[in-house]
Amino acid sequence: MESLKLVPLSEAATGDLFLIKKLHLEGTMRRRLLDLGFVPENTIRVLQKSPLGDPVAFHVSDTTIALRKEESSKILGELITDGTSK
Repeated sequence: MESLKLVPLSEAATGDLFLIKKLHLEGTMRRRLLDLGFVPENTIRVLQKSPLGDPVAFHVSDTTIALRKEESSKILGELITDGTSK
């Protein structure tokens, strides 16, 4: 099986779907995100970026959460093409 290159969540564009594969976070932030649904094999939708580009709003497990680039760059996964992405 061919392995796909994992990209950080911070590289996803508005409207993209993102499949989580790995989290490179520790401590309280890791626990919080896991509790909110940022778990491997879960899907995230990128909702919108703030006017200055940071933070970005994401939809995961019926929750909307804004993450800074510092945190979202430590969440790795695959971009999913669903036909509605830009």
